[in-house]
Amino acid sequence: MKTFKLLPLLLLLIASSCASVSVNTDYDKRVDFTQFKTYAFYKTGIDKAEISDLDKKRILRSIDEVMAAKGFTKSDNPDLLVNFFTKAREEVNVNQFNAGWGYGWGWGWNPFFWGGYNTVYTTTEGTLYIDLIDAKKKEMIWQGQGIGNLTKDAEKKDEVIKEFVSSILAKYPPEIKK
Repeated sequence: MKTFKLLPLLLLLIASSCASVSVNTDYDKRVDFTQFKTYAFYKTGIDKAEISDLDKKRILRSIDEVMAAKGFTKSDNPDLLVNFFTKAREEVNVNQFNAGWGYGWGWGWNPFFWGGYNTVYTTTEGTLYIDLIDAKKKEMIWQGQGIGNLTKDAEKKDEVIKEFVSSILAKYPPEIKK
């Protein structure tokens, strides 16, 4: 009987542990992205991000790591300015599980109902936007958006933020279809 009660919870944990970052991008199709080799952070925009200074540092470090891996160099006279901002929202999930044989024969009374239980849990869904701005023209040329579950566990924050940043910047530069 305990197996039937734990199975839905176990499936839920497995499904949520496999969740990753969903990424969307948009860009100016008239831009030649091969011209950009250096970058700097757009401090004015980043200062407006409504997250803790520790999380800002985590994001900045992750962006530095990914940009360096892509062959970009940080510069005082950059080709690109990097900006980011965030959004978060709480999701409340309620699951009702019937512990009897099946769920009955449709609407109404279930003769096999032996009780059940409810599970209620909350998750925080976060969105990270990374904007790349042409430093000379002061125009946004690319934007990446990553959506996924956040953690409050300080030990896992670095890993979650790296996953967000890596997933988003994996889409830069865009593949231009000819």
